[in-house]
Amino acid sequence: MKLFSPAISRLARLRHWRIEQWTQDPVAIQREVLQDLITHGQYSEIGRKYGMSKLFSIRDFKKAVPIHQYDDLKPYIERLMNGEQNLLWNTPVTWFAKSSGTTSDKSKFIPITEESLENCHYHAAKDVLTMYYNFNPDSDLLTGKGLVIGGSHQINAINEDAHYGDLSAVLLQNTPVWANWLRTPELSVALLDEWETKIERLAQSTINENVTSISGVPTWTIVLLKRILEITGKKNIKEVWPHLELYIHGGVSFTPYKDQFRKLLGDNMNYLEMYNASEGFFAAQDDPSVEGMLLFLEHGIFYEFMSPEEYGKPDPVTIGLNDVEIGKNYAIIISTNGGLWRYLVGDTVQFTSLSPFRIKVTGRIKHYINAFGEEVIVDNSDRAIAMACEKTNLIVNDYTAAPVYFSDNSNGAHEWLIEFDNEPENIQQFAYELDEALKSVNSDYEAKRYKNIALGMPVIKVLRKGIFTEWLRSKGKLGGQHKVPRLSNDRKYIEELYALINPK
Repeated sequence: MKLFSPAISRLARLRHWRIEQWTQDPVAIQREVLQDLITHGQYSEIGRKYGMSKLFSIRDFKKAVPIHQYDDLKPYIERLMNGEQNLLWNTPVTWFAKSSGTTSDKSKFIPITEESLENCHYHAAKDVLTMYYNFNPDSDLLTGKGLVIGGSHQINAINEDAHYGDLSAVLLQNTPVWANWLRTPELSVALLDEWETKIERLAQSTINENVTSISGVPTWTIVLLKRILEITGKKNIKEVWPHLELYIHGGVSFTPYKDQFRKLLGDNMNYLEMYNASEGFFAAQDDPSVEGMLLFLEHGIFYEFMSPEEYGKPDPVTIGLNDVEIGKNYAIIISTNGGLWRYLVGDTVQFTSLSPFRIKVTGRIKHYINAFGEEVIVDNSDRAIAMACEKTNLIVNDYTAAPVYFSDNSNGAHEWLIEFDNEPENIQQFAYELDEALKSVNSDYEAKRYKNIALGMPVIKVLRKGIFTEWLRSKGKLGGQHKVPRLSNDRKYIEELYALINPK
């Protein structure tokens, strides 16, 4: 291990010329990526449907292939999960990454091909390492181990050949042998899906390791680090792991967690943001001194960008890298070596730089809450409210919800401001039914709510009748198509309502 790590470290440092190559001619690289995708896709069922063998330009491709959402590709995916092949891609699909649901499903299953594993996820991970070394040339990162804190890692068999799990589980199961020497905990602990046991096992099994980096969603990472400090009696984590130098985060906004991490990890820590999803590894920070993450353009993904105003139109307009502008919101459309064709991811981004192309994630194309990795969308909340109302014989006139962030003494939660048509006799019963309903329609919310470890019970505040109407009037948005925003990933709307209720 000690001899092996420096060798990998040297290789990582030498890879930077490859990144420079595709950042210097990004538009040409993207054309090559699309051509390679079509070369594979033409031998699949969807490729034959859209005549990919005759598509020789980006314009032809966009004209022939419509934009897809998950429900559009779901029939192909279900057939893949039942053992059929060559439907979306021309090589076998035996792994599926389980992700948060759509409007009609609790969970969605993203196909993972050998090409998407090797040329997207693992290629991008190597580039992240290379970029980190480029700005930290004296780093000792690979002389120790990386602590990986994933989601719920249970691997499930679909049939003899196919399996599914969350993305981190799929990556861990397929990782090269040498990578396991650089990672902690051991696979048996990493793959545990019972979180109370898992946190304890993670803490106990890693305390005496030489941990130099941590990667994971902030919510679970905080829970683990606090437990480690309880066990060791140390003041901060650097006293436990003196060579710790890097925390890698992504998936949710890191802004609310910065102060807590500073307290837990101490000073002299490096932080690196990644944009890695089940659909692909899209971007990562290449320069800690500037805003934004470098968009990965040579990793088996062809990108298009769509103004949110185009969403829902029968023939939405998309643009390429040549036409994007700094500071504008775009929805991402991707075609990938995992067999996703002109797929609407649902995230929105803004470009922070055009040379090279850097982005920051700005939210979802629809209203949502994703403060803790729960990815609750409006369809989830509307359905859950209806289910809770049915259980409690209540009627909700209007509502809005936003996160309550972690504090030193409490976990995060969702705060719901609700205007009922009839006065609730037992608001705690309504909160319980709302919580149960949300668990039933959203698997990520269900995971975060497990035994209150990361996300607490919903906090319900009953508002007097008419307050939402007053708020809309105060915003000049009363009537017409204007509606109360159901969900927000920040507390702007809730604080505005509180200010209206109590001006003092």
